[in-house]
Amino acid sequence: QVQLVESGGGLVQAGGSLRLSCVASGRILRINGMGWYRQAPGKQRELVATITNFGTTNYADSVKGRFTISRDSAKNTLYLEMNNLKAEDTAVYYCNANVGGFGSWGQGTQVTVSS
Repeated sequence: QVQLVESGGGLVQAGGSLRLSCVASGRILRINGMGWYRQAPGKQRELVATITNFGTTNYADSVKGRFTISRDSAKNTLYLEMNNLKAEDTAVYYCNANVGGFGSWGQGTQVTVSS
């Protein structure tokens, strides 16, 4: 099993920045790739960004050019740098790890952007 713990969420004004972190523990050698997802009230969980073990990244169109996903393997930590935040970015952000084809999830961290 892999355990994921997110941090870094909070309240920020529109146009501001936040950096989310996700620390992985457990059977981390089995992780094939990681990503960030978010879920706004009344909406389905959606993909924000993913990164493979080779560093290949993928972003939702809504965050391209504003968010950057990165991974520090030495620290077993996944990051999401979020710039120029908008009110529509308000959501609970979840860290995800692909472990042998199965998804492991963190508990989520709230990001609230005030306009």
